[in-house]
Amino acid sequence: MKKAIIMTAFGLLLMAGAFAQDAAFEKYSQVQDSLFTIAYNNRDVSTYERLLQGYEKRYRKLDAKTKKEFESYNANVYYNLSCAYSLLNNKDAALANLQKSIHAGLYDYQHMQKDSDLDNIRSEQRYAALMQQVRPIGDYSYILNHAAAFNQADQRVFPRFTYQSKDDSNLVALRKTFNLDSIAGKANEVSKIINLMRWVHNYIPHDGTHGNPSVYDAMNMMAVCKKEERGLNCRGLATVLNEFYLAMGFPSRLVTCLPKDSLGIDQDCHVINAVYSKQLKKWIWMDPTNEAYVMNEKGELLGIQEVRQRLIHGETLIVNPDANWNHKSTATRAHYLDYYMTKNLYRLECPVDSRNNLEKRGQQLTYVELLPLDYFDQSPDKTTAFNEKNNTTFVRYKTNNPDKFWQAPEDETAASVGKN
Repeated sequence: MKKAIIMTAFGLLLMAGAFAQDAAFEKYSQVQDSLFTIAYNNRDVSTYERLLQGYEKRYRKLDAKTKKEFESYNANVYYNLSCAYSLLNNKDAALANLQKSIHAGLYDYQHMQKDSDLDNIRSEQRYAALMQQVRPIGDYSYILNHAAAFNQADQRVFPRFTYQSKDDSNLVALRKTFNLDSIAGKANEVSKIINLMRWVHNYIPHDGTHGNPSVYDAMNMMAVCKKEERGLNCRGLATVLNEFYLAMGFPSRLVTCLPKDSLGIDQDCHVINAVYSKQLKKWIWMDPTNEAYVMNEKGELLGIQEVRQRLIHGETLIVNPDANWNHKSTATRAHYLDYYMTKNLYRLECPVDSRNNLEKRGQQLTYVELLPLDYFDQSPDKTTAFNEKNNTTFVRYKTNNPDKFWQAPEDETAASVGKN
């Protein structure tokens, strides 16, 4: 079976963008991919090399932007050739192509370490040297475990987080239109929170290959999904669920979970919800993309910060057994938490104002980013950028203080991070 690195949904979206720029190259690469697979399965490195020469010649004629967007494809091509040579015990060729795959942007340390195709070269000094290059970039557990601590003494000022009242007319309409009280049920608060997340997961499929509708409120996005028989990406799903929670009176945040990405090559992230439970007196993790929440060994629900800490310290984490992606694959701890979310829990970002249509373009959008102390981009404390295309100003604040970032909603009005 072909040993390609599995791409993330966001990565596939980038590939789709690249394909759109060059339809001829899209068609050509699809044909080449099937031929590469056959050559790999047959361990036919001569044919693979010949196909690669033709592909490289065609690739060199692309414009710089399209080349950049196809780098991940190139990395897989070189990686699979490395695997084929390793299986044939041609160590020099295997190592040379592994090096090419890394230079093309393949840094999946965990996959490389477990891939039996590379067993024949694993004891080589050149392999160890290559893994030393890859580890601080692609070993996500290593990166998270070695992240410097936060700083509870950080007193940098940022605006307080706000949560739209359930009495807002848009949220009232959303609650009535989708009968959210019935969806939430009559059990305790935590059960209601989980029921709402599950309903969004089941009503709207995850689709990471297309952008979200241009109007960012839940009512419109769900209408478009129904009309066009389509889904939403993780940000769209979390946006819908965020409005559901607000409409029911639960303080909720859209949380963008991001990697360290020291080379600026990983454009993937994952967006989930942090919803505040008055019953538990804390923020808890809800992921509508994967119908997932996370518990400790006692079955107690955990928040994003707690999950992050437990990953660092190797403590027990339990994903609900029915967690899944589009009812097609199970969201296991091994892949969902230990791999994917370990990568994406390095830094966190939330919009300051949690409300209906919270990322509407044509206005100022303000975010706060929580950074560990070893992140390479700690300043300035505040940045402002204007996007002429959508007439939107993006303001971002930085903090190293998790206590202020995760303040309980009822404490935030009196917080020292007063509105700027």
